[in-house]
Amino acid sequence: MSENRQPALPARQTLIRAALALSGWVALAATALPEGSAPRWAPVLLFVCLGPGLALLYPRPGPLRPGARLEAAALAAPLGLSVAVTAATTLFLVERFSGTAFLVTLACFTTLASALPGLPLPAATRGAVERAGAAPVRRR
Repeated sequence: MSENRQPALPARQTLIRAALALSGWVALAATALPEGSAPRWAPVLLFVCLGPGLALLYPRPGPLRPGARLEAAALAAPLGLSVAVTAATTLFLVERFSGTAFLVTLACFTTLASALPGLPLPAATRGAVERAGAAPVRRR
């Protein structure tokens, strides 16, 4: 056996990753409900706005500092909407856009992104430097 094995993820992080991975498929399944009902559009709206962004930012390899948590929450919606706009534009350019194709593309992206480590956050790295005893850098 190799000594370079990575430690297993805690159960909570595994559940977060699984929930993020399944969120797109739940939104896709919700489209089978009757048109115009809240149980149909609410999961789709939440997934399109937040799903891809949260999958890119969470879960982090360790506990986040309060500043990093706020930063991740603030970045989730714009990042998720950016991915959604990119997917929609690509589908329009190849003349294959439909609601189902759009949700399947986002669900696949979110499933893949939730299996990978989260993007680095500047507030998380700043906290590591400050905890190590280094003085914070002051900018003018």
